[in-house]
Amino acid sequence: MMNVATGAVDATIAIPVVSATILAMVSHWRLAARLNVFVSLATLADISLLLLRRPASNGLFLVDDLNIVFLLLNGFVGFTTSIFSAGYIAYELETGNLTPRYLRFYHAMYQSMMAGMNLALITNNLGLMWFGIELATLATVMMVGIYRTHAAVEAAWKYLILASVGIALALFGTILVYLAAEPALGAGMGAMQWTNLLHNARLLDPAMLNVAFIFLLIGYGTKAGLVPMHAWLPDAHAEGPTPISAVLSGLLLNVAIYVILRFKVLLAHSSVISEPNVLMIGTGIVTLLFAAIMLYRRRDIKRMFAYSSVEHMGIIAFAFGVGGTLGNVAGLLQMMMHSLTKSAIFFTVGHVAQAKGTQKIADIRGLTSSHPLLGWMLVVGVVAIAGLPPFGIFTSEFLLITSTFAHAPILAVVLGLGILLAFGALIGRMTTLCFGTPSPGSHPVRASKTPILLHFGIVLFGGMALPVFLYDWFAHVALLLG
Repeated sequence: MMNVATGAVDATIAIPVVSATILAMVSHWRLAARLNVFVSLATLADISLLLLRRPASNGLFLVDDLNIVFLLLNGFVGFTTSIFSAGYIAYELETGNLTPRYLRFYHAMYQSMMAGMNLALITNNLGLMWFGIELATLATVMMVGIYRTHAAVEAAWKYLILASVGIALALFGTILVYLAAEPALGAGMGAMQWTNLLHNARLLDPAMLNVAFIFLLIGYGTKAGLVPMHAWLPDAHAEGPTPISAVLSGLLLNVAIYVILRFKVLLAHSSVISEPNVLMIGTGIVTLLFAAIMLYRRRDIKRMFAYSSVEHMGIIAFAFGVGGTLGNVAGLLQMMMHSLTKSAIFFTVGHVAQAKGTQKIADIRGLTSSHPLLGWMLVVGVVAIAGLPPFGIFTSEFLLITSTFAHAPILAVVLGLGILLAFGALIGRMTTLCFGTPSPGSHPVRASKTPILLHFGIVLFGGMALPVFLYDWFAHVALLLG
């Protein structure tokens, strides 16, 4: 059984890596799309095996209660996005936006991106964690610019430059952690292993760890879309293919937050005097308020929901900064519900953009009349992401505000103000997009709506009847986070 578990860990990386190589050689786009769905399902099934039996950690890989949550979410959203993508790219091919040659590249990069994120989540080595994030970043950069328009290429370059600066800072922070560990653990791979570092946290140089966390927060915070390192994110969402927008918001931002959490746990177990919580609370509040204000000024529907992702990353950073059992549970629940909700919203927005032939908010009106199913799915998505009951985000934000109010009422008021600002912008935009006299223009929509309904169903269930085992699981992880 242990061999099966060890094989499942290896396959989590091997399946997307091998399939990326194969997909790069498949010229028939329909076959490539189906193969992409199949291997995404195989990856999800492989990750699910880790729920039954987890292998012992070694120098390369680690499976624990923290990363298994992210791995399952990664596999599930990666699979549902591949289903949506299969129909979406068929329309893009018919309209000439993409060519079969580009689609071969698209599918190969999709699996490369999944491999990078899985590696960052499952590795026990800080260097491999950094490499996984970098691999996923480079793959998404390529996909953002796949339309080869001036705006798409500009967005890809902007993403590449800012991400490169961020990953360089993250690398420097990782090196500082190694230097802090070397006197106690010796030179070599042992000083790069997460489990080794955690068990010997109190032996590490606290001053070096303090400085390292600042670089790590800025570096990986760039990947997470935290202000002021967020500037790449709206452009990448607006100009890239919609499935990539879904994966960026639903997965890659979470992976970056996960890496920050790993280092936050390390500092919590060390003798560091200045806690990272203050930095995360401050960054989270600034990110939330800035994004909430910017939501009122968006003219592109994908760019608007990109800023909604920035807003939620701010809430999540704030939640983990507040800490404690309720704060950490709220942060974990917010990450899960945001991933499912936002990816479903981008699926819906992809349908809307194809149906109306535009992403401009001014040219989209009355969707509930012209495209009833699409219109009402967008209404559900906005209601869910805005934090209204009975959806899961309401539960996580309610937990966060109440737990914060008990210890820091002023912070709770500021948090509530930011959430209300974003709520007003999203509901106002939803009213004009979904109701009133329909705007002219209508094209057939072919991509599957099943992933949207599945995601919204899970988010609704999470808000109405959060399973006890899931809360207990999150509560246990909350204790690990400190």
